[in-house]
Amino acid sequence: MGLIVQKFGGTSVGSTEKIRNAAERVIAEREAGHDVVVVVSAMGKSTDVLVDLAKELTDDPSKREMDMLLATGEQVTISLLAMALQARGYDAISFTGWQAGMKTEHVHGNARIVDIDESRIKEALSAGKVVVVAGFQGIADDLHITTLGRGGSDTTAVALAAALKADKCDIYTDVPGVFTTDPRYVSSARKLAGISYDEMLELANLGAGVLHPRAVEFAKNYQVPLEVRSSIENESGTLIEEESSMEQNLVVRGIAFEDQITRVTVCGLSSGLTTLSTIFTTLAKQNINVDIIIQSATSTNQTSISFSVKTDDLSKTVEVLEEYKGALGYEQIETESKLAKVSIVGSGMVSNPGVAAEMFAVLAQKDIQVKMVSTSEIKVSTVVGRDDMVKAVEALHDAFDLSKVSAAAHS
Repeated sequence: MGLIVQKFGGTSVGSTEKIRNAAERVIAEREAGHDVVVVVSAMGKSTDVLVDLAKELTDDPSKREMDMLLATGEQVTISLLAMALQARGYDAISFTGWQAGMKTEHVHGNARIVDIDESRIKEALSAGKVVVVAGFQGIADDLHITTLGRGGSDTTAVALAAALKADKCDIYTDVPGVFTTDPRYVSSARKLAGISYDEMLELANLGAGVLHPRAVEFAKNYQVPLEVRSSIENESGTLIEEESSMEQNLVVRGIAFEDQITRVTVCGLSSGLTTLSTIFTTLAKQNINVDIIIQSATSTNQTSISFSVKTDDLSKTVEVLEEYKGALGYEQIETESKLAKVSIVGSGMVSNPGVAAEMFAVLAQKDIQVKMVSTSEIKVSTVVGRDDMVKAVEALHDAFDLSKVSAAAHS
C-alpha cells in the first residue's frame, strides 16, 4: 500500500461529467489499496471568467483582492470532487490551500511555497479519507491568501508529494504524456515513455507547456517520480525521473519552440567592466526575463550587446534602457520582432559532439537563417524568423529520428 498524489488540471475537471471521470481515477487507486491525495485546478476557463469580472469593475485591481477572487475557483472544484467521491461511497474531505497547510511567502499573484504543515492531511489519510486539495493557493504568515502563479497547481501537487513522501505524483492532463515535440504542429511527434528531470526542465523552460518548470524543479530537488498521464484514456503516460531508462539511444529527446521572441541590440556601449552587469541588473529589477545574450566588441573599444526577450516585454525593456541611457552610455537601440526560438534537448548531447553542427547544417539546408544561438550541456537553442519556426521544427524532428520513437509501456 502506497501514497499517490494525483493532480487534475482545469480541462480535466471542466464539467461535472469530467469531475465524475476524475473521481473514477481516484477510486481506481483506492481500490488498488493506495492512499490518495488529489490536487485540482479551477474548472475549465472559470479563472478567466473571474479575471473578466474584475476587469468590469477596475482596470487596476488590487493584487491582494485578485488572489482572494481567484482562489475561489479551486474551492468550487474541491467541493464538487469530494461530493462526487462521496456519492460513489468513498469517504472524502476537501481542503483549501491554507487548510492543507500550504505556507507561502507574502507575494500576491506569484508566491513561492516556503513550508507545508501536512499534519491535517496525514490525520485525514489515517482516518481512511481521500483528501482533495485546492491547487494554486496558500497562505502567508500574516494570514493573507496568496496564489502561486502560472502552473501553480502542478507545483502544489509536487510539493505535497515531496512533503508527504508520496510514492508517485500523477499529473492528469488533456494530453497523454510528453511528446517529442508539439503534436498540434508536427504530425509525426511521438509520446515519450520516459524522460529525465533535467531534460523535462529544459523543455518546460523552453516553451513546452505540459508542465511548469517550477513543478519539475521541485520534483528533481526532492526526487519525486512524476508521470504525465491522459485524464481521458486509461494508458501509461510519460515517466519523469532522475535518469530515464527509456529511449537511451536518442541523442536528442525533444524539440521545444515558442514564438513572440524579439531581439534587442544595444549599440555603441562603452566597454567598461560594469556595463553588462548594469544592463542586466536593471532589467532584472523590472522582472524582465532576458534569454539568449551575444556580445561583440569592436576595435574602437566599443561594445554591442544583443539579447532576446518575450515580445510582450519589448516596450518595457526599451523604456528601462532609455531611462538609464545616461548611466549606460550607449548610442542606439535596435529591435527585431517576429522571431521564434527553436531548441533541441537531450542528455545524450553530453557524450555526442557535433550535435549543434548537425542542427545548423539541417537549418542551412532548409534556407533558415539562424540569428542567435545559446547552448548548454543538454540543449541548443536558436532564434529564427517566426515564419520559419514550424519548418525548422519539422526538419529537426526528422533529422534526429524522433518520429521513430516507440512509446513502450512502463510498469
